[in-house]
Amino acid sequence: MDRDDAELMFQGVERQAELVRTGKVTSRALVEASLRRIDRFDPALGAFRVVLAEQALAEADARDAQAEQGRGPLHGVPIAVKDELDVAGQVTTFGGAANRTPVAADSEAVRRLRAAGAVVVGKTTMPEFGQWPFTESDTHGTAHNPWDTTRTPGGSSGGSAAAVAAGLVGAALGGDGGGSIRIPAACCGLFGLKPQRGRVSTAPNAHLWYALGTVGPLTRTVRDAALLYDVLAGTTPTDRWSARPATTGWLKDLETPPGRLRIGYSAKPAVPGVRPHPEHVGALLETVRALRELGHDVREVNPRYPDATLPFAAQFCGGVHAEAAAVERPDLLEPRTRSTLALARLVPESAVERGIRAGERLAERADRMFTTMDLLLTPVVAARPRPVGALDGAGLLTALARSRPMVAYTALWNVTGHPAASVPAGRGTDGLPLAVQLVGRRDDEVSVLRVAAQLEEARPWAARRPPLTDS
Repeated sequence: MDRDDAELMFQGVERQAELVRTGKVTSRALVEASLRRIDRFDPALGAFRVVLAEQALAEADARDAQAEQGRGPLHGVPIAVKDELDVAGQVTTFGGAANRTPVAADSEAVRRLRAAGAVVVGKTTMPEFGQWPFTESDTHGTAHNPWDTTRTPGGSSGGSAAAVAAGLVGAALGGDGGGSIRIPAACCGLFGLKPQRGRVSTAPNAHLWYALGTVGPLTRTVRDAALLYDVLAGTTPTDRWSARPATTGWLKDLETPPGRLRIGYSAKPAVPGVRPHPEHVGALLETVRALRELGHDVREVNPRYPDATLPFAAQFCGGVHAEAAAVERPDLLEPRTRSTLALARLVPESAVERGIRAGERLAERADRMFTTMDLLLTPVVAARPRPVGALDGAGLLTALARSRPMVAYTALWNVTGHPAASVPAGRGTDGLPLAVQLVGRRDDEVSVLRVAAQLEEARPWAARRPPLTDS
């Protein structure tokens, strides 16, 4: 049974949906396999804040009883959700202890998953308010990397990444306000696309950390990501930002090759004073060779990155302040979060709005880089995944310093809103995954997906399984 469960859960969501559609497996069987693997492996991983076993099985039974003509593209597939997104009947903890009351309704992203037939099996761990690229919570514990449980899976969507990498679910929702989809995807060997700002609804909230935050999935394959974005894409009247609608489905778009693209590459971080690990530079150069073999025009560039420090800091402070202001028990916030809030209270709403406008100006400057190239290729993170406990005893300034190497390539693109993805690029000498980042023009997720799919075909990564959980 254990081997059968592994084979089912490492398939990914597209294949799982096909198995249900063709009658080769039931939704209940899929959910039971997911729950057995969670029960077996999550004690060592800490990926889940709460497992919704009873509800998920009931939902799976309802999926199996549903008429075929009413079934969606994710029918019967178990999926996990990061704990900053509302799931009806559950507390949205934001990684802490300050909320106690279950919410009445799903967030728009979760609603869309369920409307497409997905089954929510649980909510995944995160650091409080997603502030850090390490998934460590005073209340809910620490998430561990399935490739080496002494190491971090990254953050802040580290619980979601650990769950997918370990084959506990085929995909999981995360959020990215400074790299929080891409960083854990890189640490755990997954594909993780931060979409264009306003691509996926943040409702019932008007924004996620103002202009910085986006919602999206962590997946084993590029096709799984495209399938999920076909389901998730679109906003509501309550969303502050809305991206230009895609003209066709993203999964369908993958059927068309990208052609010969101009791809610039650089190991230069967007944050000064940070140096990339040599193996990350090596993964970058190996990817350059692969892209050239695929026929692309790949050249080294020296990006003139705009300084995004002030607009990012203003929106970071504003976002944490807005989320903290809505909790039920502010007295239960973590000490480090209270330090963030002490700083955030010095940043008035007018400064946050100026930060948003400054970010738009930086986006226009960043656009100029893409007049001479179609995509930019960089590392995702500067450092290797560090041992768990990065936040143990760390005050605000120490936590910020430890975070800098993790966000040095990612946070800029949250400020500008450009789509960017973490693409697996093998494994390092430490046994942990390597990755590269592909950044596209605004509203051009399709080119990112197409080139990522080419790289996936050239060097398949989905079959790689962490030794701990491949059983």
